[in-house]
This record gives sequence, C-alpha cells and structure tokens, in this order.
Amino acid sequence: QVQLEESGGGSVQAGGSLRLSCEASKRTSGTNTMGWFRQAPGQEREFVAAIRWSGGGGNTFYASAVKGRFTISRDSAKNTVYLQMNSLKPEDAAVYYCASRNGGVIASQVGSTSAYDFWGRGTQVTVSS
Repeated sequence: QVQLEESGGGSVQAGGSLRLSCEASKRTSGTNTMGWFRQAPGQEREFVAAIRWSGGGGNTFYASAVKGRFTISRDSAKNTVYLQMNSLKPEDAAVYYCASRNGGVIASQVGSTSAYDFWGRGTQVTVSS
C-alpha cells in the first residue's frame, strides 16, 4: 500500500503560477508511474500529466490543454513528484489529485484513471480572472 499526500494548492490570479507536490509514503523498485489528474465541480476527473520511470530519467506525458504550461518532474530522494503550473487560466481551477502505479503504464493508458492503484485526497486550485 502506498499513501500519497498532495500539497501546494491555493488561489492565484489568471497568469500566475503554482507548484503542486505529491509525496509517496514509500519508494518502490522497478518501473513506476505517477500522474496528476483534476476534477472540477460537476465534471469527470481528467488527466493532466504523468511521469514514468525505471531508475533514472523518465518519460513525461501531458494533456493537450496543459502542454507547454505545466511541467511534471520528480525527486527520487524525496519520493516526491511535482507539477509546476504556469500561465494558469480560470479553466484550470479544480481539485488536483495525485495517482501512482507500481509498474509501467503503457503510453496509451497513462490518461486513464483505471490504470492507477493509489490516489491522494486532492488539493484545491482556484484561479480568478
């Protein structure tokens, strides 16, 4: 069992930036995948970004709506994945969830909520116009 804890949410004006963090309770060996999803009121949970790695480096994946504005990264020493969000728009406002899977998620599935085993409780991001 892996516990995930998100932090870094808050309120910003449009055009501002936030950095979300997701700390995992333990490190796992082999291939891992961690992702960020978001859910606005009355909407389905949607994919934002993911990172997949085995040892060093990693492959990153982004939803088209955030590509070029958001960056996912990780710090293996801290068991933490980050989501740097720049040029925020009002439509980015949502609860952001971190998710993880022990093992690789194939590229075509990184955006699927069902591909992930563990989820955090979420952190609220509010963007005012």
